[in-house]
Amino acid sequence: MRLVIQRVSSASVTIDGQEKREIGHGLMVLIGVEEGDHEADAEWLAQKTALMRIFSDDQGKMNRSVIDVGGEILAISQFTLFAQTAKGNRPSFIRSARPEIAIPIYEAYVKFLSVDHGLQVKTGTFGSDMDVAIVNQGPVTITIDSKMRE
Repeated sequence: MRLVIQRVSSASVTIDGQEKREIGHGLMVLIGVEEGDHEADAEWLAQKTALMRIFSDDQGKMNRSVIDVGGEILAISQFTLFAQTAKGNRPSFIRSARPEIAIPIYEAYVKFLSVDHGLQVKTGTFGSDMDVAIVNQGPVTITIDSKMRE
């Protein structure tokens, strides 16, 4: 499972050109689920997301988590995070989990953030056409892969 986490002052997603969900100060998280991922990957990554100290403290050092600053999270499924691009010019997405595997793991990640860590989480809609807008603060962008825990 792979995440791209961006510290934002605001972010929104428009789903199928109609419904809009937005957050203020917090994190915009793109979530990719790979074949072979499990709910344990979602739980580990949710904890890393919730506790990662990437917000500034009073001295301007990145020393506070999204929980510490009362931030929100916008969580968007993103199967293209596992694109293979070595051969040719068309990316292959063969490593990305199929929806029947990816959806429950994506939903588990959101549940761990909201229930276990008490965070306000808004989501896109899995498999929908989405337009995502962000104001990346810093800019701060972090990638985490559950297969690289050491």
